[in-house]
Amino acid sequence: MTTVRKSSIVPHSRETMFDLVDAAEDYPQFLPWCSGAAVLERSETVTRARIDIAYHGLKTHVTTRNAKERPHSMILEFVDGPFESLSGAWKFTALGNEGCRVEFVLDYELSSGPLHALLTPLFSQIASTMVESFVARADDPHPGKR
Repeated sequence: MTTVRKSSIVPHSRETMFDLVDAAEDYPQFLPWCSGAAVLERSETVTRARIDIAYHGLKTHVTTRNAKERPHSMILEFVDGPFESLSGAWKFTALGNEGCRVEFVLDYELSSGPLHALLTPLFSQIASTMVESFVARADDPHPGKR
């Protein structure tokens, strides 16, 4: 099992950061490895989405069901994709008027098979850059103009 833990203090509200993470339909605009996204279900407490991944010729997808407590946290539950297991969480902690702390934890194990050796470095790269990608998106004064 691989565990990734990342955190960052950002000059944005936890509501802003939570909403960026929850807006899976926007991922193809700023995540270079995301070739498509579809929100399959969205309510106040749950978002279920499929994220299509294309990176260096490899194509796959992952579907998660995310239990939400806006603007505090999001718990990721694996639904479908090339994993034996996958779970994770986003946590957003307000820091007064200064912004918030964004924390991301992801535990995953890829399914064994012919693509295992190829997908391992891909998911390692994706997971290790998630927080930075969302912070860069929040910092972008002109989102969607790429």
